[in-house]
Amino acid sequence: MAEYTLHCFAQSGNAYKPALLLELAGADWAPRFVDYFGGETRSPAYRALNVMGEVPLLEHRGRQLAQSGVILEYLAGTLGVYGARDEDERREVLRWILFDNHKLTSYTATYRFMRTFVPKPNADVLAEFRKRAETAWGILDAHLAGKAYVVGERLTIADLSLCGYLFWPEEIGVDWATYPNLSAWLERIRATPRWKPAYALMPGHPRPGTT
Repeated sequence: MAEYTLHCFAQSGNAYKPALLLELAGADWAPRFVDYFGGETRSPAYRALNVMGEVPLLEHRGRQLAQSGVILEYLAGTLGVYGARDEDERREVLRWILFDNHKLTSYTATYRFMRTFVPKPNADVLAEFRKRAETAWGILDAHLAGKAYVVGERLTIADLSLCGYLFWPEEIGVDWATYPNLSAWLERIRATPRWKPAYALMPGHPRPGTT
């Protein structure tokens, strides 16, 4: 049995964040497929594991941890990789994880979901989420000017949080060349040894019943 079990599904960028960290670190981990599109996260059995009814969920040494930012911070500590080196850096990492959760992932993930997985999305709502996502992309692109990574010029959990939903440009409908600093940053992450895309790293792709 693997040391770390990650409850996840392939289309979830939030699950991809800790899955990618576990893979990059060479951790002993295994994915456990959650049938989100089949309603599993709303089931009593899943809610008994995670009252929030969300993915991801990490199980490790008797702990059950929810929320991608919490999981990333925990894994950085237990695996000894991609964490902050001092208190100032810790706060900067936290700042970008919070920005990601509130601004970048929240708008990008919702926009992608509506555009890719909703049959007939409301055009006005879609346009609003696109506008908000573009604002977040622009902020990140500007921050990365002259920088290799988001914090401290090395890969940290801030990068792994922020990149989680950005490796689906086709599903988002964006050409990252429009954001050259962001684009170069994604390529640096992609070049990290052991990197894999979400659909190759987690189960559930293609979605059951879609092929």
